[in-house]
Amino acid sequence: MGKKITIILALAFLVLLAGCQPSPTPEDRLKAYIDHWNNAEFTEMYSAYLNKGTKDAYTPEDFVERQQKFYEDLAITNVEVSYTKPAEETEWDPEKPADFPVQIQMDTLAGPVAFEKTMTLLVESQDETEDWFVEWDPSFIFEQLEKDDEVRVSTTTADRGEIYDRNQKAIAINGTGYNIGVVPENFKKEAGKEELAEVLGVSVDFIDEKMNQSWVQEDQFVPISKAAKNDKELLEKVKAIPGATYQETAMREYPYEEALGHLSGYIGPITAEKLEELKDQGYKSTDFIGRRGLELTLEERLHGKNGIKLFIQKQGDNGEQITITETAAENGETIVLTIDAELQKSTYEAMKGEAGTSAAVDPETGETLVLVSSPAYNPNEYMLGISGDRFKELSEDPLNPLFNRFGAAYAPGSTIKPVTAAIGLEADTLNPTEGLQIDGATWQKDSSWGDYRVSRLHPEAPNPIDLNKALVYSDNIYFAQQALNMGNETFVSGLKNFGFGEDIPFALELQSSQISNEGTIGSEGQLADSSFGQGQMLTNILHLATMYEPFLTDGTMYKPLLFMDEEKSQVWKDGLLSAENAEVLRSGMRNVVVDGYAQSANSKIVKIAGKTGTAELKGEIGEEGQENGFFVSYDSESPDFILAMMIESIEDNDGSDYVAGFAANVFEEYKAR
Repeated sequence: MGKKITIILALAFLVLLAGCQPSPTPEDRLKAYIDHWNNAEFTEMYSAYLNKGTKDAYTPEDFVERQQKFYEDLAITNVEVSYTKPAEETEWDPEKPADFPVQIQMDTLAGPVAFEKTMTLLVESQDETEDWFVEWDPSFIFEQLEKDDEVRVSTTTADRGEIYDRNQKAIAINGTGYNIGVVPENFKKEAGKEELAEVLGVSVDFIDEKMNQSWVQEDQFVPISKAAKNDKELLEKVKAIPGATYQETAMREYPYEEALGHLSGYIGPITAEKLEELKDQGYKSTDFIGRRGLELTLEERLHGKNGIKLFIQKQGDNGEQITITETAAENGETIVLTIDAELQKSTYEAMKGEAGTSAAVDPETGETLVLVSSPAYNPNEYMLGISGDRFKELSEDPLNPLFNRFGAAYAPGSTIKPVTAAIGLEADTLNPTEGLQIDGATWQKDSSWGDYRVSRLHPEAPNPIDLNKALVYSDNIYFAQQALNMGNETFVSGLKNFGFGEDIPFALELQSSQISNEGTIGSEGQLADSSFGQGQMLTNILHLATMYEPFLTDGTMYKPLLFMDEEKSQVWKDGLLSAENAEVLRSGMRNVVVDGYAQSANSKIVKIAGKTGTAELKGEIGEEGQENGFFVSYDSESPDFILAMMIESIEDNDGSDYVAGFAANVFEEYKAR
């Protein structure tokens, strides 16, 4: 009996002893606490793991809500908390604190954060349970953070990348302009408001609205509008109004204005929709973003990445700032184009505001030197804040300056004839010296063509008509007969070899050149029409310039380039033309200018060669009866570039020779450099 009592007492003692010592070890408790921490389960951490002293010092709002807000506001992700395991033989004394080195790392909107601290666990009783509990303070959120400190974010704005031409001429840069405004105490007269409103193209109510903003002080400058740095006339008018003035301010500049307007594009304030789309890429509501042209296409490269600093603002007005983490700003790229801005400007000006487009390429490298759409808008107007009236004026202009013509495709007319000839020469279906007897102004193969006949502009051309005469007189009948002779399959295959039906391998999206709407030729009449650039054939102006490269390179056509850091002379198409056949075509195109109907290009300064073209529109673009004039040309002695130019509606301007005169001005000005 006594032995049983002894055993019972011993067991009771063991139970009592077990009740006095917490069964989980401090390591077990810490591990569970860290599991909750890594899962951002702050409520559970607070209620079940913090010791009494911590709970007395910090409310659930201090612990739970504050950390939840940090995670949201500071984009805290990838939190990884770990601890250094103690030695296996470690014995834990409930009367003493248990210390563990804890490693904390996370990602934030300003960059990664990592630090190590010692976390202490203490044994105490809570809710009739004795266990190990965590001693906590805010420095476990961010090292050196205390209860009343603030965590702040500052941003360093990245400079937008700039765009330059091949000669380091500025195309789109971070320059300066002017804020036009008033100082209220000096601007009291109503007449002055009316005069300023008229000069700026705004209303008096708009000026009043600006002057009545809540922040405005009587002696402070109030911006009303903006002006470009070189708008001297406007600035002089402003200066003449009592109380009105202007101050220099940072502004995106487009020094070449309309001449490069469609290519450069412009930037504008980011919209709410775009901000929502790009918020994860560091954009903020005050940012500007590319809206059109290269500013839009190259937005990712130009925008750069803003710098962000996450820091602790210590207590007190003069409290210390302690950086938690920081990502330096990365300015946008400086982008250098293959474009020759001065050549672009002279080409734009040579077109005299006519509706049309031009492209120039280096025949040896494929570099794009000119890409013009005329008329155009001035990107600086958009930077200044284009008025509704001015935008309406541009939108309703019959010449449509807002339409980017170099991105479109047009019927090329007779400028395609050298390509047709090249296909026939290489297929051995066209003998350049063999003359054809062609009589009359129209022709059809036979009565199966019905009412369709091929027309020629110069029936006076002396027979027999060989390739040289056909080019000089731009004889549609000759090229129609040659196309029929080579056949549908050979002609279509040849055009595809020149890039028809393919996406143009270029940095900007351009409309592809097409043989027809279906990409095939369905009849002999369509084959005849296509041989001289009519029917349903369309070409993009850059592709048209590029198609003339094989005539100068003895058969090679290069990928058109836009950036100086691209590899030069990337072959797009090869083996298009033998050297012998290329020489035949070069000779013929020089004779087009010397003996033919491009006399406006028969310069005494530059020996220009090329081919004119007139395309009558048949409803696909423009109005019935409209004619577009083309001239694709180069300096036959020094072919630094091939220039393709198109002017719309030349039916009342002596046909395509009108365009040849514009092109000649470009070559002569280039020669005079």
